[in-house]
Amino acid sequence: MTSRALKSLVCVMGLSTFLAGCSGWLGEDEAPPLPGERISVLALQSTVQPDLDLSDQRVILPEPEPMVDWPQNGGLASHALGHVAIDNDIMEQDWSVSIGDGSMDDNLLLNQAIVARGVIFTIDASAEVRAFAATSGKEIWSLELASDEDEDSTLLGGGLAYEKGVIYATTGFAEVIAIDAASATVLWRQQVSAPMRSAPTVRGGRVFAITIDNQTVALNARTGETLWSHRGASEGASFIGGASPAVDQGVVISAYSTGELYALRVENGQVIWSDALASAGRTDAVSAIADIRGLPVIDNDLVVATSNSGLTVGIDLRTGYRVWELEAGGIQSPWVAGDYIYILTNTNDLIALRRKTGQVKWVTVLPRFVDPEDQDEPIVWTGPVLVGDRLIVGNEQGEVMTVSPYSGEIIGKDEVSGPITLPPSVAGDSLYFLTADADLIAYR
Repeated sequence: MTSRALKSLVCVMGLSTFLAGCSGWLGEDEAPPLPGERISVLALQSTVQPDLDLSDQRVILPEPEPMVDWPQNGGLASHALGHVAIDNDIMEQDWSVSIGDGSMDDNLLLNQAIVARGVIFTIDASAEVRAFAATSGKEIWSLELASDEDEDSTLLGGGLAYEKGVIYATTGFAEVIAIDAASATVLWRQQVSAPMRSAPTVRGGRVFAITIDNQTVALNARTGETLWSHRGASEGASFIGGASPAVDQGVVISAYSTGELYALRVENGQVIWSDALASAGRTDAVSAIADIRGLPVIDNDLVVATSNSGLTVGIDLRTGYRVWELEAGGIQSPWVAGDYIYILTNTNDLIALRRKTGQVKWVTVLPRFVDPEDQDEPIVWTGPVLVGDRLIVGNEQGEVMTVSPYSGEIIGKDEVSGPITLPPSVAGDSLYFLTADADLIAYR
């Protein structure tokens, strides 16, 4: 992955500088630290502090439950996964395979691999879809989605979702495409108003996708017919990528690059409520971008969303009432598990907060620079994912850290063979990392 491609991934305005010892759960022991006193840059800059009222309260999580498949971006249509079970105490790399073209200056990998019925499906930076056997990584089939005309343009991402034997793909050339998962036969293609960077969400025979011009489109999953659409306001500056809609209980939650959040009725797209996640007092060029890049989450009666401008909110699903808000935000997806929510902020703070109140239980500061003394080479982190009593976060340096969800203690570190810019997919007892270099790596 070139440095120019990484900067493109962070922001269309070129604002890449924004983002920023134990036995490793994934493998080898961490090397002993170098001598000398270390002072974290982020420890001096973080504005989020634990709430003293929670100091005596233990973090109690729901029992881990297995995730047999990972059929869409964020795992499920609601993006609420709770505590995912992984039986293995120590995981090691089982296999690795290339999925095609990785992130480069013009085309980027922006969405996770998906897993269904023992098959992993990927879409590369040139809009080629591939199917791999989950047991071995052996390629089963591949399908080029772009036409000759499309291949001459900038594709910039695309994503996949699976339901009932069909793969649904969004593309950077403004088409939603349905593919038979077994035979790789294209079932239908539907043109939409603009390219898409985020993966589709599919549920109950409907496919939901968001275009780069802030339009939510609902399609009939069987025919591709457009059922309804909703348009938000346009936005000149945003991050490359986007948030897949969250769908549950007859409601679609659409997050736009303007920082707008809309609750729409599944059957007709009617607006139930809306909110704007723009934080007051943000004056610098990067944090003034209100883009909601992380996936919104529907967890029972609560919608959780975070924006780049520095605001995370909990909103009542039915009424749109803002139950709580926290002056901290980022472009990564919140993870909700029982009474706690975990978020990774733009200042590389990994935070645990109470689901009901938004109070902060603990804060763990992750490294921000490769060279902290000179504040050189910013580190971009992605995650978290909660599996087997561990929070998993990764970064563009190819490092994977495991963090205790109970205390925030860093309990392990390992390295994978490529930049990590997407959280892993989880299915069975396996983690599937997709690197920016287009390597799909299975850990078991």
